[in-house]
Amino acid sequence: MSPRERQAFRGNKAALPSKPCVACGLSMTWRRRWAKTWSEVKYCSDACRRRGDARG
Repeated sequence: MSPRERQAFRGNKAALPSKPCVACGLSMTWRRRWAKTWSEVKYCSDACRRRGDARG
C-alpha cells in the first residue's frame, strides 16, 4: 500500500484495495498485517489454503 493510499484511508474501508480468493472467489480486503506481503496473499482463510487452487 503506497503512502498516498494510507493517507486516503481515514477509516473508509471502501477505499482499501481488495482482490478475490484463488480458491473460493470471496473478495478479500487489504489488512495491515498483509502490508508487506499483499502481492503474495492468495487465500482468504486456512481452509481455502488447504483446498488449494480448485474452485468450488
